[in-house]
Amino acid sequence: MIRKIFLWASLLFFLTSTFGYFQEIETLWKSSLIGAFCALAIGVGSIKLLSNYQYTFWILAAVAAGLIYPQTFLHVGSLDLRNKGLILGIIQLVMFGMGTQMSVKDFTGIRHSGRGVLVGLIGHFTIMPIMGFLIASTFHFEPEIAAGIILIGSCSSGLASNVMTYIAKGDLVLSVTVTAISTIAAPIMTPFLMKLFAGTLVEVKFFNMMMEIIKIVLIPLTAAMVHDVLKTGSAKTKKNIFITAFIALLWLLISFTVGKNMFSAPTGNATVLIEVFDFLCGAILVGCAYNWLYKRYQKIDALMPYFSMFGIIYFTLVTTAAGRDNLLEIGFLLFFASVLHNGAGYFFGYWLSRWSGLDKNRSRTIAFEVGLQNGGMASGLAGAMGKLATVGLASAVFSPWMNVSGSLLANFWRKRNEREERNKVAKTEDEAVVGLRL
Repeated sequence: MIRKIFLWASLLFFLTSTFGYFQEIETLWKSSLIGAFCALAIGVGSIKLLSNYQYTFWILAAVAAGLIYPQTFLHVGSLDLRNKGLILGIIQLVMFGMGTQMSVKDFTGIRHSGRGVLVGLIGHFTIMPIMGFLIASTFHFEPEIAAGIILIGSCSSGLASNVMTYIAKGDLVLSVTVTAISTIAAPIMTPFLMKLFAGTLVEVKFFNMMMEIIKIVLIPLTAAMVHDVLKTGSAKTKKNIFITAFIALLWLLISFTVGKNMFSAPTGNATVLIEVFDFLCGAILVGCAYNWLYKRYQKIDALMPYFSMFGIIYFTLVTTAAGRDNLLEIGFLLFFASVLHNGAGYFFGYWLSRWSGLDKNRSRTIAFEVGLQNGGMASGLAGAMGKLATVGLASAVFSPWMNVSGSLLANFWRKRNEREERNKVAKTEDEAVVGLRL
């Protein structure tokens, strides 16, 4: 009932915005338009056909807010919302929230799905960066925006691929395994692909980018896996974790005592490595602390994905605000590029799998793994490079479309899969009847 009220309220806001626009009342039409998108994001939950797209509508609301009031969402008082430390903290929260939906067992699925995992990884780390490079070159985007397209094509697959595979009734074990292993491979593969395809567009420091990816992806994932082990592991394993956590705490106390600041700008590779090790120690402690909280409030695991969604909305809002001028100039062309890039991932991922001998169900799974990238990771790296307004612009445009296209394709394949299963059952029954007659 409440959602229906918001749905009608969104219509009222849209009408008010239209009135304000034609009457040239700037404050009225701008504020009403943002209110309309926010109300619509809540209200679509009352429409069965659109209920799965609420998150996408919140993304659209963030884009609208960033375009209309760019300066408002770049600073809060003296706080710069593009601050590297703030961006790193939020992207780690996003990745940790995603990691809580994974398990250590997800990384062992390669034993059961070896060929499918290999096809998925090869497809993911070849098709998408190559297509990103070709699309960026064809449309002659500015160097940093072109680099952003290649960046999102070079990132690991995200948890959205697992959700889409589940909806499509694909091979969920295969999907989760490819996501997990591509995430582990990202610190090496993403800088390598960026150096190869975007090295002439922006400065790519392989070692520094590798360390940033470890901090952005693997550190929060480590914290989540510590929680998983404490939740499901044996008493001996838990004891070892607590001993490791105690040692990590001692290291951090010593590190801070001697005056080293964890967030200070690194002056050399050794300093960067020590910084990453500090983060690793912190991840172990965070995993233990989160597990302690989980024991007292077990519903927190179900709430963590919402924190991840908030983080992605934050990145979309700030990136849109920072890159507003670029987005107004090339927004449609960038959206068209996202459709081509995403569609190429689905198409080539599926047919590469079929050519490799995988059945339709697994091929559909690989299509999602190839076509859906980790937009949060791309945003975090763009922020770490200090180029959120340019390199980060592609992820702000590509991510919403990936959610929409993935949902549409997943529901289409789900219906086709159900129809194929019914036909298979009917055929089996017909053959059984014929056999009895004979």
